[in-house]
Amino acid sequence: MRGVLLVAPLLAVLSGAAPAAATTDADRVVGLWLTEKADAQVRVERVGDRFHGTIMWLKEPVYPADDALAGRAKIDRENPVASRRGTPIIGLRIVQGFRYSDGEWRDGTIYDPENGKTYRCRMWFDGPTLRVRGYIGISLFGRSTRWTRVDEPGR
Repeated sequence: MRGVLLVAPLLAVLSGAAPAAATTDADRVVGLWLTEKADAQVRVERVGDRFHGTIMWLKEPVYPADDALAGRAKIDRENPVASRRGTPIIGLRIVQGFRYSDGEWRDGTIYDPENGKTYRCRMWFDGPTLRVRGYIGISLFGRSTRWTRVDEPGR
C-alpha cells in the first residue's frame, strides 16, 4: 500500500508533463510579430485551442496626401462586406482559427486588408522567423512571407 502512495504522485506529475510540453510548443507563436516589409505588427494570441492575430501597429497609420482619405486613420475599405469598410486597420483581426499540430499552425485563415481577400493559411517556424503562407485551394498555389518577433518589455 505504501508503494502505491509513493507512485501515485509521481504518475500524476509525469502524466501532466506531456500536455504541458505540447502547450509550450503551441504557444511559441504567441507574441508580437513584425511583417516582412516592416510595415505592420501583428499580435498573435491563443483563445482556447485556436490562435488569432490582430494588427497592433502600422508604419503608416494614416492615408497619404494623394489619397481621397488623406490624413485619416487607415480603414478596411477593401472589405467585400460594405458594413465593415469603415473598420480601422489597427485592431483588425487578420489571422484567425489556427490549430497547432505537428510543429505547424494549420486550418486558419489570413485576411489581406490591401485587397479585401481572405486566404487559407498555415504557419511554421524557420529558425527564429515565423513563416506565414497564404494560399487558395492547396498550399502549392500561394505566397509565403516571414515575420520576425518583436521584443516586448516585460514579456
